[in-house]
Amino acid sequence: MSRTLVIIGLVIVAIGLSWRWLGFLKLGRLPGDIVVQNQNFSFYLPITTSLLASAVLALLVWLLNR
Repeated sequence: MSRTLVIIGLVIVAIGLSWRWLGFLKLGRLPGDIVVQNQNFSFYLPITTSLLASAVLALLVWLLNR
C-alpha cells in the first residue's frame, strides 16, 4: 500500500510541475463541459473533463494492480 501511495504522490507532483506545459491540451474546456456566464455570476461544471480524468485514473490503477 505504501508503494502505491508513493507512486500516486509522484504522479501528482509530476502533473503539478508540468501543468504549464500541459495547458495546450485544453483539458479545462472540453465539449460537454457546462459554462454559464452572466454579468455578476459564472458557473462551470466540467462533466466531460471529470469523465476523462476518471477513465484515465481507472486505467492507471488497473495497470498498477496488474
